[in-house]
Amino acid sequence: MKGKVFLFIAVIMIIIGGIIANLVQNDFYQVKVRDVRFAAADGSIMSALLFIPKNATPKTPAPGILAVHGYINSRETQSGFAIEFARRGWVVLEIDQSGHGYTDPPAFANGFGGLPGLAYLRSLDFVDKNKIGMEGHSMGGWASLAAAIARPDDYKALVLEGSSTGAPFAAEGSTTYPKNMALVEGTFDEFSLLMWSVPVAANVVNSDKLKKVFGVTEAIEPGKIYGSIESGTARVLYQPVTTHPGEHLSPTAIGYAIDWFQKTLGEEKTLASSDQIWFWKEIATLIGLIGCILLVFAAGNLLLQAGYFSSLQGAPQNPKPASGVAWWIAAILMIIIGPLTYFPATFIAYGKLKQSWLFPQQITNDILFWLLIAAIISLILFVIWHLLNKKNGGNAVSYGLKAAKGSTWKKIGLSAWFAFLVTAVAYLSVMVISYFFTVDFRFWIMPIKPMSAIQFKIALRYIIPLALFYLMFAVVLHGQLRSLTGSFKKRMLMSAILGSVGYLIMLLVMYIPILAGGVAPFINTIYQTLFVIVAVQLFPLFLIVSLISTYFSEKTGLVYTGAFVNAFFITWYMVAAQATHIALC
Repeated sequence: MKGKVFLFIAVIMIIIGGIIANLVQNDFYQVKVRDVRFAAADGSIMSALLFIPKNATPKTPAPGILAVHGYINSRETQSGFAIEFARRGWVVLEIDQSGHGYTDPPAFANGFGGLPGLAYLRSLDFVDKNKIGMEGHSMGGWASLAAAIARPDDYKALVLEGSSTGAPFAAEGSTTYPKNMALVEGTFDEFSLLMWSVPVAANVVNSDKLKKVFGVTEAIEPGKIYGSIESGTARVLYQPVTTHPGEHLSPTAIGYAIDWFQKTLGEEKTLASSDQIWFWKEIATLIGLIGCILLVFAAGNLLLQAGYFSSLQGAPQNPKPASGVAWWIAAILMIIIGPLTYFPATFIAYGKLKQSWLFPQQITNDILFWLLIAAIISLILFVIWHLLNKKNGGNAVSYGLKAAKGSTWKKIGLSAWFAFLVTAVAYLSVMVISYFFTVDFRFWIMPIKPMSAIQFKIALRYIIPLALFYLMFAVVLHGQLRSLTGSFKKRMLMSAILGSVGYLIMLLVMYIPILAGGVAPFINTIYQTLFVIVAVQLFPLFLIVSLISTYFSEKTGLVYTGAFVNAFFITWYMVAAQATHIALC
């Protein structure tokens, strides 16, 4: 009965999350949101969400805004901006950059997707061609700038969110390029050195590079408009108190973008920039995200009770895990190995393991390499402990690697099939919500999305090496560190702490200096800065995988079921959310 109640709660959360997210996204039926595809000049297919307010018709065309997400994000990351722009009567095209989301790879092609996005927006008969704006976050700013360079007469105003002119893929700015530019630069933006050559984002007012764009020699005054909107030379700097990815969750940052387009494109509907509802969609998709994760547990619990999978049920057989000082040493190593190897391993992988036809996602490659390095270190340490623990009864059965009864290989195969079905149930829920409500499940920069056909093929290439990591993770967490005392709930809690707290500590080490007005310690390259931002996801993700691993280990007595569920789930999560850098058929 508990399993059915659990399933009911998960399904209700998914449905309610999808309904509310859809209602907010379409401004309670005042805006139509369409999932569109269109071709770039080279024939590659672009993906976007098109927001069409009721006031936009061929007879009364409305201003249009191209909204572009940043690197290793997708179109929905810009929802806060798109929802609020559309509520004010502006048509919004929220694109997936090249090689991101559902737009064809490779990443960076076609000016990051900015040029075909602008061309498609201008082709719509309900868009006023004389009132086109572009808004881009981070690399999405470079997509906007690429379009501005190629079609300087096709837009009227531009908002750069944590982005810049003159970055590696954008032309140097001046007092005339880009036209009517607003820069929204968070005071704690991690990429300020890359974007504006200042290590601390709050000091962007003194950036020589930015002064050149503003045409001044003195410090720039935030909020002051320089130049002329009428002549296209207007510039303004806004400084919300937030980080680089935090601009997506900042009402202040979104409000600044609204203000600028109200000044440059004109108002269709009079709404104060502070009048915002987008965060209700964020809450709703978070509810759906939690429901989807709960569905993994609920579906797994019910499947284990089915006749076909009931043979997987069993209790853990580890009568002698680590104890005393040995347990504390193992626990500390469990907590620190991942965080300590994270930056060195991902940096090595970036330099040595470039994207290829077989493994076409660079960031996924870097993460995978790091996880395998951590797994190898954990394996070596575990083997040493095992050799010392053999006399106390440590063996494959006690570690959850071998079945106490029946064929182990049969149970491994059954566990893989079980994990596939459990993940498929969660995947189906996301597909249904996406189809009916045109939303995904997410919080901030953490999305769970349906995969494209290309992404599905890519996922098949990453799942086996990821499974190796989660197997080693489970062996240490449950074979070595499982507590023999306390309740099931306490063991779940302890596993969650051991599996994830190291990443919380790592984030604190990185972000306390940043939020105190400094820079992240030990970070020496732009690529490492990128992985500071990527690390924001690690704490919640390791919390989730620790709970999944523990739940199914406790239910089956083996490490395989939870490890395989995690491998399927995280492969899906990573591949769907990452950029693909190689064009694939």
